Amino acid sequence: MSDDDARGQEQTSLAQYWAIARRRRWWIAGPCFLLWAAVWIVGWLLPTTYQSDALILVEQQRVPEQYVVPNVTVGLQDRLQSMTQQILSRTRLQTTIDRFHLYPRHGALRAFFQSGDPVEEMRKDIQIELVQAPGHPAELTAFKIHYSARSPELAQHINSELVSLFIDENLKTQEQLSESTTAFLDNQLEAARTKLEQQEAKVRTFKVQHLGDLPSQLESNVQILSGLQTQLQNTQRALDGAKQQKLYLESLLQQYQSVQAGLSKGGATPEALGMQLQELRRRLTEEGSKYTEKYPDVVALKDEIAKTQRLKTQIENEIASGQKGGQPEGKSGAIDVEVDEGSPEGTPTAMMQIQSQLKANQLEIQNYQHREKALQSEISMYQTRLNVTPATEQQMAEVARGYDESKANYNSLLQKQMQSQLATSLQHRQQGEQFRIVDPASLPDKPSAPNHFLVSVAGLVAGLALGLGLAALLELTNGSVWEEKDLEGVVPAPVLVGIPHLCTPDEELEQRKSTLMEMCAAAAIFTFTVVGNLYAYFRG
Repeated sequence: MSDDDARGQEQTSLAQYWAIARRRRWWIAGPCFLLWAAVWIVGWLLPTTYQSDALILVEQQRVPEQYVVPNVTVGLQDRLQSMTQQILSRTRLQTTIDRFHLYPRHGALRAFFQSGDPVEEMRKDIQIELVQAPGHPAELTAFKIHYSARSPELAQHINSELVSLFIDENLKTQEQLSESTTAFLDNQLEAARTKLEQQEAKVRTFKVQHLGDLPSQLESNVQILSGLQTQLQNTQRALDGAKQQKLYLESLLQQYQSVQAGLSKGGATPEALGMQLQELRRRLTEEGSKYTEKYPDVVALKDEIAKTQRLKTQIENEIASGQKGGQPEGKSGAIDVEVDEGSPEGTPTAMMQIQSQLKANQLEIQNYQHREKALQSEISMYQTRLNVTPATEQQMAEVARGYDESKANYNSLLQKQMQSQLATSLQHRQQGEQFRIVDPASLPDKPSAPNHFLVSVAGLVAGLALGLGLAALLELTNGSVWEEKDLEGVVPAPVLVGIPHLCTPDEELEQRKSTLMEMCAAAAIFTFTVVGNLYAYFRG
């Protein structure tokens, strides 16, 4: 389907909807206006409430806190919660209700929206709002009191009464808390003095019983243990090095013994090793042309060539040293592993040097092992001391903790008692923290509930939805033919000619009258709707 066809179908659908709206205009406008009017009237019949607001500032004490610390350090939110519970108690609220004759039970509609308990109704009408300090969200410096009543004057009067109750309750609460704090500190100070004397006696007795076994040596024991552990680590590293040296010397001695055995049989001569090196290098060249340097076979060949080269060099050096020592030419291919008897100094051969180094290495390993055992023994001894120290330390800590806590508690209570006496004197002179009225109870000029404009708009929307629903229902249930395509769906024959409706002069006059009446009715409905919404908007 092309774009022109789609636009044509959309225009056809809009035209059909417009035709339906025109046919059912009074089924849409009538219920809409009637439901809106009913909701609008009911909204004005609902009980009207007015809210009065008052702002109370929390003034700090006039004497700086660096000179007099206040006794009452409870936050504003907690204090307000406590005062609210006291002021909103049933006894106080019932007294206020009886004095001002609040929440009467006349009027059926008002009684329908009220609960059975006037105290609960008054509690719902009272709201406390905390005011945060600008730039400091966690700091509260003021609070607002809101009260809702059925008339502006009554709301203002009751809110002023609530403000007075909060101010009086704050004064009384501050004085009572300050005086009770001072009396409490006096009693606690006397008890703390007695407990401090008892703790001093316990500390003296403990020090006499555990003289020389106090935890003051813990730091020195830890330092000695740390030094011993460092020595043990050094000894263990040296022992590991000596053991590695031993393995190296044993491996070297084994190589010399293998070389000696081979030379004695005439198999491992420099010439034979040279031929073996040539063969290994040839194989390395072949493998290198096929594989990379990291290929396992290439690496193994390189390692074997290096070992053979070292062995050949060692054999040549041994032969050279043997010839210099006066070895007969007939034994030019062997390595002499014995002491040369012709040498006046008895110079040892390389294998004897290795054996001598191996013996020295074994003695060194034994010394390191003895040193390791000695260090481990000392470490175990100091660890035992450290393990025993916590028990004594715990006992000492418990005794000292009790004494320190008692002493700190006594000094703190003594200082707090003096501060509390000053703060109590400050409260009696009304120089402490006070509540000050910033904005007195206001006289509301508009009702706070219900919101008549929102009620009116909601009724208008509900009426429009009802009218559209009725129009749609009538269209779906009506079988009348309104257009040519509706007739095509009923009659199988095609429509050839359409005859327009021909009106007589009387019918035209009647039609004009009907149109005029409809226009007047529509104008009246529109005017009433607009005026009603504007009235609800400006009256609240």
